[in-house]
Amino acid sequence: MEMETEKIDELRYFIRLCRSDPSILHDPSLAFFKSYLQSLGARIPPAAKSESRGMPGSGSDANKTDLEMDYDDDSFVESDVELDESDTVAPDDDPPQKMGNPSIGVTEEKQEAAQMEKSKAVDAMSGGKLDEAIEHLTEAIMLNPGSAILYATRASVFVKLKKPNAAIRDAEAALQINLDSAKGYKARGMARAILGKWEEAASDLHVASKIDHDEEISMVLKKVEPNARKIEEHRRKYQRLRKEKEQKKAERGRQRQRTAEESDASTALKDGQVIGIHSHPELDSKLNAASRTSRLAILYFTATWCGPCRFMSPLFTSLAAKYPKVVFLKVDIDEARDVAASWNISNVPSFFFVRDGKEVDKLVGADKGALERKIAQHGG
Repeated sequence: MEMETEKIDELRYFIRLCRSDPSILHDPSLAFFKSYLQSLGARIPPAAKSESRGMPGSGSDANKTDLEMDYDDDSFVESDVELDESDTVAPDDDPPQKMGNPSIGVTEEKQEAAQMEKSKAVDAMSGGKLDEAIEHLTEAIMLNPGSAILYATRASVFVKLKKPNAAIRDAEAALQINLDSAKGYKARGMARAILGKWEEAASDLHVASKIDHDEEISMVLKKVEPNARKIEEHRRKYQRLRKEKEQKKAERGRQRQRTAEESDASTALKDGQVIGIHSHPELDSKLNAASRTSRLAILYFTATWCGPCRFMSPLFTSLAAKYPKVVFLKVDIDEARDVAASWNISNVPSFFFVRDGKEVDKLVGADKGALERKIAQHGG
């Protein structure tokens, strides 16, 4: 029983609806359809929680684009492509037709007999007797199995009989014998078209047209090319979406890594406290942590025998508490001689202001006011 085109379109729309939201199958009015699917072994996804199945435009998703909502999921469902499939048919599953044995010798008598069978096939085709034409062409192929035109002609008859798989087998046999068989490409392209293989059909028909153009190819391409273009555009769209999704996912991963690194760095920097530095590796570690968290670091060089340093040290400690997002580092030049040497320290107290690993300012001497002004200037 053939269904009306309108009913088929409605069914196609309903299936798209189910793909986009499988939970509608739990609607009580569709219980009969759900039972039918389960009887076929289908697995029905569990019903969505009522609070999460709001209407579009409501709840927490109201301000999200469709693409952003897709990115929140592990995967997204591709939409169907609207194609003109009015002339497509189900694949034929008949046993494969007889094919000739290319290893047998072909005499002139056999060639002539094969030509006569082909002529009978043409007459049968003219009278609309397609099955009879197939019989004559099969006999011709048995007589002359090395003829590409015989296979291609039988393929074209199979196309008229709406037997695309049989047509493709013959067309490919023709192309194995003669790679430039325009009729072979044409028959295979037309067979693929009625199977709905639009891109492959377009490719074959374009090749056929380049070898030997005819009006029938142009007519078929008018149907095939729009469908092939839609499929290509659809593929490119989802390739782009997948690429964007992968890029966003990678960026989220990088952001999480940066956040973790910054958290580790913040923990190591002891907000609001003065950190004592005892070696060059320790200093490098703290300066790198300050750079990762985009903080100003102040390197204070002091010594136990330095009177002005005893005057500045309590202030340095109180400023650390006042500016918790600035990194306060303290170096005893007698204890960490390698650090003092690398910074060319000749006077204490000395203060170096470092951002992103680079010295941006310095202060030599016990000037309390100047120290806090520079912290305020560079630490903002």
